[in-house]
This record gives sequence, C-alpha cells and structure tokens, in this order.
Amino acid sequence: MTHMSTAPAISLRGAVSSDTDDIARVWHAAWRDGHLGHVPPELYPYRTFEHFLSRVPPRIPRTTVASLADRVVGFVCVHDNELEQLFVLAEARGTGAASALLRAGEQRIAKEFDTAWLAVAAGNQRARHFYTREGWRDYGLIRYEAEIAGGTIVLDTHRYEKRVA
Repeated sequence: MTHMSTAPAISLRGAVSSDTDDIARVWHAAWRDGHLGHVPPELYPYRTFEHFLSRVPPRIPRTTVASLADRVVGFVCVHDNELEQLFVLAEARGTGAASALLRAGEQRIAKEFDTAWLAVAAGNQRARHFYTREGWRDYGLIRYEAEIAGGTIVLDTHRYEKRVA
C-alpha cells in the first residue's frame, strides 16, 4: 500500500498591504530565531515587532510571501540585485517554503541582473548551510550596514553570490 502525504502545499504570491502584520510577525520571530547570539547586542533594541512592522510597507511591492494552509509562514524581499530579506518561521522548516522563496527571489533579480547577492550573519550556520546547499557561494566576510531607526549598525556578515541569469 502506498502512503500519500496529505501535508498542505506551500503557495507563493506577491505581497499586498493587508499582509503587513503577517510579514512583520514572521520577520520578528524568524529574525530572533536566526540572529540572537550571532549579532551585536546593540542591535537587539532595534529588532522589536514594531520595528519590523514599520519596515514592511515600503517593501511590499518587492516582496513575495509563502503561505501554508492560508497562513503566511515566510517571505522574500529583493532590492536591486540583493536578496535583502528571506525569513521562514521555524514551524515551516522542511516544507520547501525557504527553497521556493529563494527561487522566487532569484527569478525576480534575474530579470535585471546576472548575479544576485545576500548577506548572512557570520554565526548563522543554519542559513549559511542552506544557501550553500542551494548553490550560493560564500565570498567571505564583509561589513554590512543593518538598517535601524535613524541610521545603521555595521555587522560582520558573509557575502554570498549566485549567478542567476
């Protein structure tokens, strides 16, 4: 007897303004999951739910969301040739959401650029392993200006690149 999976499929679509709260919820939870202990503590006060909520609206036109059973569980946002943000809730790991979002971001970048890049916190081994598995190449440490209210905080991150065209 063959067992067929009944797990709901991931669906992707362009973000709309009514997704703002859901994207901020995912961003806040997944950022904390992947970054606490891997970035300077000075950044923590700038990574509240309200902070993420304020950063979502201008990104909506360049954001794709992943849903599982009609619930937003992840998103990807691009800015020029940078895969700027990719976050998936811990509960959605293993569903294919992260890989699907990554491909969506790569395809969006490929419309205008040959090579995509992204920055990963140096200590975020789970994310670094994921990008390597997905064909991205680690080009080493860079100083990345993380956005905060009223400016930036410089972080040590790894720059990953992938030819997408």
